[in-house]
Amino acid sequence: MQSNITGKIYERPWGTYKTLELGNGYQVKIITVNPGGQLSLQKHFKRSEHWVVIEGELTITVDATKKSYKVNEAVYIPKESAHRLENQTNSPAAIIEVQIGSYLGEDDIERLEDIYGRN
Repeated sequence: MQSNITGKIYERPWGTYKTLELGNGYQVKIITVNPGGQLSLQKHFKRSEHWVVIEGELTITVDATKKSYKVNEAVYIPKESAHRLENQTNSPAAIIEVQIGSYLGEDDIERLEDIYGRN
């Protein structure tokens, strides 16, 4: 199994992400969401995701279910499920995201809603 650690931190309107490990059919990221930040409501067609909260508290939407998750709690997002991360607290929050799929590019995304006006 070949892997590649990238280490670059990418800034987004809602916070940051960094790829920790990238291999054949998987990618591991740390995603930090600023207080009041939220990712777009989105779907992926070629990957599923596993999220584990490692800092703070996040509100996570997966299809029709929206609930709060704290440190050491996890959620699975199947392919083609609408999902979103939101930080409704006054402190930063973070997850470890494990992506599994045939294609892991950032362009495998369909944004359904986005408060930052991105398509």
